[in-house]
Amino acid sequence: MSDLSIDWQKVAGMLPVIVCEHESNEILMLAYMNEKALRLSLSSGYAHYFSRTKNRIWKKGEESGNTQKIVSAKLDCDNDTLLISVIQNGKVACHTGRKSCFFNNINLENFEISNDDKSEISKPKYDVIDELYHTIIDRKLNADPENSYVASLFKKGENTILKKIGEEATEFVMACKDATANKGIVKIPVIKEDIKKDEKAVDMDEKTKNDIVYEAADLCFHTMVALACHNIHPSLVKTELARRFGMSGIEEKRSRDDK
Repeated sequence: MSDLSIDWQKVAGMLPVIVCEHESNEILMLAYMNEKALRLSLSSGYAHYFSRTKNRIWKKGEESGNTQKIVSAKLDCDNDTLLISVIQNGKVACHTGRKSCFFNNINLENFEISNDDKSEISKPKYDVIDELYHTIIDRKLNADPENSYVASLFKKGENTILKKIGEEATEFVMACKDATANKGIVKIPVIKEDIKKDEKAVDMDEKTKNDIVYEAADLCFHTMVALACHNIHPSLVKTELARRFGMSGIEEKRSRDDK
């Protein structure tokens, strides 16, 4: 990178990158590259960015397939902003399924924000957790608390969000306990009376298992709302879990206590 006079200290290690479509010159997105992401982008010919929410380098389109092939790259006059022209594969740059991330029009007369395109959009496929997190962030920033449950939680504040997590955790615990208490013993029926009894036991097992799954989903959802409250992407939780592989629980707890 010696031929690029970038003041990495000035940009705090994160170079702003304006991305435009080569064919139309339309601005597609704004992203950030650290030095390694820039090196990967220029050497591979495909855009790599540093995600501040996931705290890692990612190749654009690594999940959706909507990669960006770099045609040209230019630094501005202060050498602290990069402009890249790309061929946008899939014609979609935004995670919402729109071509460009810049689709919210601001009415300069009354500063109201409105979406200029409400037509049907073919969204790229993302991991359900990633998709849910983006949806929560969108509700946090744009939704009406009168019409959105998530927006209403953010309006009420962190205490309400944390209280809901406590409630959902309790309901999850109770669902597990109910499943244990109602656990049926399935056996091969030998008489007609046993058939009805065993079917009832199987139904009870299925119901309590479904209750556990339902309450676990509620707990995960409200935990993600709390993460979004602090702008923490759930992939960081996945990374932390992956870090613990090969480490005993006692060892992991000791490592935290030593910090």
